[in-house]
Amino acid sequence: MKPTSRPHESASKHVTGESVFINDMPVSKLLSGKVVFSPHAHARILSIDLSAALEVARVKAILTAADIPGRNQMGSVINDEPCLAEREVTFIGQAVALIAAEDEKAAFAAASLIRIEYEPLEAILDLDTAMVKNTRIDTERVIERGDADAALKNAPYTVRGTLKTGAQEHWYLETQTSLAIPGEGKEMNLFASSQNPAETQAIVAQVLGIRKNEVEVEVKRMGGAFGGKETQGNHVAAWAALLANATRRPVKIHLFRDDDQVMTGKRHRFQSEYEIGFDETGRILAYKVDLNADAGSSADLSLAILSRAMLHAENAYHIPDIRIRGNAWKTNYPSNTAFRGFGGPQGIAVIENAIDRIARFLKKDSAEIRLLNFYREEKNNRTPYGQKVENNPLLMMYEKLLVTSGYTARRNEINAFNRDNEFFKKGLALTPVKFGISFTTAFLNQAGALVNIFTDGTVLVNHGGTEMGQGLHTKIAEIACVELGVSPERVKVNATNTSRVPNTSATAASSGSDLNGMAVKNAIDILKSRIVEVAVEWFTDQFRDDKTHKDNIVFEKDLLTDTANPGRSISFAEIIKIAYVKQVSLSATGFYKTPGISFDKETGKGTPFYYYAFGMAVSEVMIDTLTGMHTLIRTDILHDAGDSLIEGIDVGQIRGGFVQGLGWCTTEEMKWDSAGNQMTHSPDTYKIPTVNDIPEDFRVELLTGVPNPGTIRRSKAVGEPPFMLAFSVWLAIKDAISAVGEHETEPDFGLPATCEVILLSAGKLKKASE
Repeated sequence: MKPTSRPHESASKHVTGESVFINDMPVSKLLSGKVVFSPHAHARILSIDLSAALEVARVKAILTAADIPGRNQMGSVINDEPCLAEREVTFIGQAVALIAAEDEKAAFAAASLIRIEYEPLEAILDLDTAMVKNTRIDTERVIERGDADAALKNAPYTVRGTLKTGAQEHWYLETQTSLAIPGEGKEMNLFASSQNPAETQAIVAQVLGIRKNEVEVEVKRMGGAFGGKETQGNHVAAWAALLANATRRPVKIHLFRDDDQVMTGKRHRFQSEYEIGFDETGRILAYKVDLNADAGSSADLSLAILSRAMLHAENAYHIPDIRIRGNAWKTNYPSNTAFRGFGGPQGIAVIENAIDRIARFLKKDSAEIRLLNFYREEKNNRTPYGQKVENNPLLMMYEKLLVTSGYTARRNEINAFNRDNEFFKKGLALTPVKFGISFTTAFLNQAGALVNIFTDGTVLVNHGGTEMGQGLHTKIAEIACVELGVSPERVKVNATNTSRVPNTSATAASSGSDLNGMAVKNAIDILKSRIVEVAVEWFTDQFRDDKTHKDNIVFEKDLLTDTANPGRSISFAEIIKIAYVKQVSLSATGFYKTPGISFDKETGKGTPFYYYAFGMAVSEVMIDTLTGMHTLIRTDILHDAGDSLIEGIDVGQIRGGFVQGLGWCTTEEMKWDSAGNQMTHSPDTYKIPTVNDIPEDFRVELLTGVPNPGTIRRSKAVGEPPFMLAFSVWLAIKDAISAVGEHETEPDFGLPATCEVILLSAGKLKKASE
């Protein structure tokens, strides 16, 4: 089987219903766990009365903060997030009490009888108020080069503005879920839907007041995550573990969809102020941007997300004089958290919108402005934080995509269409992405693996990454097959387990294959060196000479072959049996750490990324100015995945990432009322993209001939960068709206560009032109 044709390892199981998720696991004596949460955005807890609830039949335990045996804390970075609210609640959905019952019906009945008296307090529900009240989480962060103020003052032209980008619900198919099973003594076993089993282990140990070696966390697979289970999967695990510890029976918590959406954090809303200076050609001379993130009620990963937003604020463009400032502010919403792109989309949206404004001001095509300002190979190749942009394919991609998408001809056709049609307008946009790959917290760029070879020649691979549908286990299996030279049926990738591979980093930052793939390769290289010694000895004995040298032995086609001596080979299965008899270890751990990564947050300088992934998209839309509806006619994507590990998996990630970005940019609007209640907390009020929203003509191509040096099999990460290619749709919609006013006036515009935004913006331009 070719590497490019390997299917997802769970594909057939998913479509037949054979895949086992936590909800599918049969467990005896299982109790149902329920979370009772705050109905107030900010309030003081005056009293909690459990007496009536405890009388409900089949209820086995009800816990509050006072019942936590360990530390009442589950903050992932800063200890500002209690496991259960004690004296005060700071958002609607904050956990106050936990119930374990024989069934859901009893748990719900008990929840309805718990009496909690609150004293409502003033709530902060928008960024403007947060900034006035100075709820900043940490000191302001700055990245700058040159003198942006002076350069803006001297620039021939400047534009300034504010861009608000909205929140986004993760909408994983499997809601937050965890199953806790107490063992003997203090032991606690967790089956968790978590991207970060090592951190889940640490949080559970902390709230139970036990050591990490008493807690085992296993993740077979998740039904989606997208960042929403990087830290917040820890919450349900901790709650389930507390109930299991109190009852000494297995407890499962599986959040109802509406509750999940109310209780969990989202993509961070940003409010960004910018000013950009340029000359008559469209060359950017200076740029200032202030990025303000809505962190929600606690820090979570907000500071790291803010850092990545700042590190991507210039996207794919060299800007000589630039200042990027970032702040994260607390509000009384659920703590916002990781989401695909991890701040990158919020930073990139601002510069892409600013470039679109430059083009409209100069009456030029925005693609020309982008081309003019791209990073180059030999010059203009340093980022604002000092890292060199190497192996840069932007110009190659631009030239290729312009041809394959028929950009110029379609632009002319669209202009003609818009002249001839009053109520329907078309738009076209080309946007790039340059996305840094690595955790920006440098020490997280490490991974471990454990590879076992059994005496029948089969291989069991353990690694620290988690499978959430993205195909990581499939890629790891492929890496093992290629490195060992064995057929796919010999290799199995095991469930991720903290007792087999400890101290792992989250599967995030698009680095799952990069880190874990290299760790697996390291383990396999150790095993191969042992096996080769056995093979050399066997060939020497078999042929009664010393012609075989270890450097000439290759692993391929389920054989070990001496390439220097034709006819000398032995099956992989046979040499493994011989190695076992000769008492050679067939188990090895592997480790990898990304080299050369460093970043000084104080100076805003360094090399935070091992490399960059690049992509580019062209999208064409048509809007109905009478309804605000839009149709995505066609999207062409050209993406850089290095030497793709598995093309089918990578193309699937590109399509999926783009469509999820499309949702954020167009349909996924989150709304809250004046009390902080989420108004879009269910499938009937929150609109993720459907088959009717994706491009009618959807073309995805991988850039070829661009191997990535220093990575696993010369590949590149592909999980997050395609998300930002959806800006091509967002700005194509803006281009279509602008056509209503014949591109003379800057449209009122925001993100997401919902039907309402399109209708009102187009209507305003039409009225102004009459």
